Formats: sequence, C-alpha cells, structure tokens
Amino acid sequence: QVQLVESGGGLVQAGGSLRLSCAVSGRSFSRYAMGWFRQAPGKEREFVAAISVFGELTYHADAVKGRFTISKDNTKNTVYLQMNNLKPEDSALYYCAAATQYLVTSENGYDYWGQGTQVTVSS
Repeated sequence: QVQLVESGGGLVQAGGSLRLSCAVSGRSFSRYAMGWFRQAPGKEREFVAAISVFGELTYHADAVKGRFTISKDNTKNTVYLQMNNLKPEDSALYYCAAATQYLVTSENGYDYWGQGTQVTVSS
C-alpha cells in the first residue's frame, strides 16, 4: 500500500514563498514518477508540475513556470514543490500524486494520491 502525505501549506502574502513536501510510504518510491496538482474552489483539478522516476526530467505548467520548481529526493522518499512569487490565483488545495509510468502530466496517469494541503495567498 502506498500512502502520500502532503505538508507545508499555509497562508502567505502575495510575492511570498512556500515549500510543499509530500512524504511517500510504501515500497519502491524510487520507481515512481511524481506530480503536483491543485484545485481551487469551484474549479477542476489542474496539473502543476511533474518529475520523472529518477528526477532528471521535470515539466511545469505554463501558469507556474519560472516560479515553481518540483524536485524529488529518493533517499528521503519525498517530493517537493518550491513555490516562489506566489499570487492570489495560486490559492488552492495542492495534491501530490505518484505514477508507475516514467513521466506523467495527465491526472489519469497517476495511481496514488494524497489528501492535499491548503495554500492561501493574500493580496
């Protein structure tokens, strides 16, 4: 059984930074590609960033490119999302997810999901 637990969310002013973490328990974390998604109230869940199994490839949504960075530490079974220059429109519930495919940007390609951590950015 694979479990994902997000942390690091909170309330921050526009222009500020947060780092989200997602700890993964279970076997073979190093074999999973990881991703971050977010869902704002009244909106569909959207892709934010993804990282390949060994961490050498990353992909970021246009809305966050240049501000957010996904990274993966296979020794700590943890994936991170560094978020800089946050904007009010970044406010959402952020989810991490794990996939057995090599690099996945589609929500449908992920096999395991966390419960989410709330990020709120005030103007």
